[in-house]
Amino acid sequence: MKADRSILSHPDFRRLWAADLLSQLGSRLSMIAIPLLAVLTLNASTLQVSLLRTCETAAWLLLGLFAGAWVDRVRCLPVLVAADLGRAVLFASIPIAAWFGVLTLTQLYVVLGLAGVLTVLFDVAHTSYPPRLLTPEQLLPGNAKLAANHSVAAVVGAGAGGVLVQWLSAAVTLGIDALSFLWSALWLRSIRTPETRPAPADTPNLRREIADGLRYVFQHQLLRPIALNTANTMLFQSAANAVMIVFLVREVHLSPSTIGVLSMLGLGGAIVASVVTERLSNRYGDVRMLLLSATGIGVAFTLQALTGPGLRLVWFVGATLLAGFSIIISYILASSIRQRVCPPDLQGRVSATMSFLSWGAAPIGSLLGGVLGTAFGLRPTLWIAGLASLAGTAFLYLSPLRTQRALLGADLGAAD
Repeated sequence: MKADRSILSHPDFRRLWAADLLSQLGSRLSMIAIPLLAVLTLNASTLQVSLLRTCETAAWLLLGLFAGAWVDRVRCLPVLVAADLGRAVLFASIPIAAWFGVLTLTQLYVVLGLAGVLTVLFDVAHTSYPPRLLTPEQLLPGNAKLAANHSVAAVVGAGAGGVLVQWLSAAVTLGIDALSFLWSALWLRSIRTPETRPAPADTPNLRREIADGLRYVFQHQLLRPIALNTANTMLFQSAANAVMIVFLVREVHLSPSTIGVLSMLGLGGAIVASVVTERLSNRYGDVRMLLLSATGIGVAFTLQALTGPGLRLVWFVGATLLAGFSIIISYILASSIRQRVCPPDLQGRVSATMSFLSWGAAPIGSLLGGVLGTAFGLRPTLWIAGLASLAGTAFLYLSPLRTQRALLGADLGAAD
């Protein structure tokens, strides 16, 4: 049986997939519920809303590289379970505080900062775990299935998040997010495949191990341009996302449920991408599709700036449709390429380096979005973010990637 047809027949991958889906759904609920809670309930300013996302992602700058070196020394599964349980407790504190009437922006900042630390550990362990669970030929279909979770969560979570905030309040919606993390932890606990503890280094040296991951990425002709382009994309995507909810509420005058429904319609492109990525990669080549998907992301972010009331809402739907489609293709291909070219003993460090460069840009981008939105306005900020993201594809097009069709058979070694 072919790998793409049999991957969900793998019992423990199916459990990993179910846990990931639940966690992704909860996270998507919070992505809409938290800024709406800040805007509608706590009357936060544009800069204060942007700081929420900054707090949530700041841990990547502080711990991202350390997490990669650490994950290469330990079993991933216990890290995943502990991180999910910790996030469940943190997000449960928000509806409890709201119930007693003591919820503040300060609490949101603290919760998101601590949850961000756990998310760093979870994400690094999660991207390092599939090579320990699956065979090499199962990685692409496995990553496609996990990326499909992003797609489903993006569509269902976006629509459900807006509706739940409208019906139940943002605080209660975050309580549902807490339950999703708890349920995810239970699924992860049910995985039975033994995970071998990595062999300890002969002379453990955390600084040297982190440097090994950085050196591998920046000396690799394939990974370096991917990492730099992804960092640029995340920087300006975060800037746009930091002001998007404020823009839709205060300038386009949309209700929470309308924001959710429009996001759900547009993000349908992500589901399509998760289904067709492997087929497109086989037909046109994974490197070529990576270049096209990166370009699509930049175009999509630029088109968001055209959003307005009435018929101009079609720009928001079309832009999110294209963004969802392109982001998922890029995610699947970049993850699969990294896992295929990276030695097993460097998976955690290389994954953390790539994540550090991308997610480490997120808090800076969120803060940048808040500053630009306050100084120049919300729509100009969206234009700046979109055009800058599109310009970042130069990292790919000016690299050796532009002459390649596919990774298979390409002469792209680890060093220049």
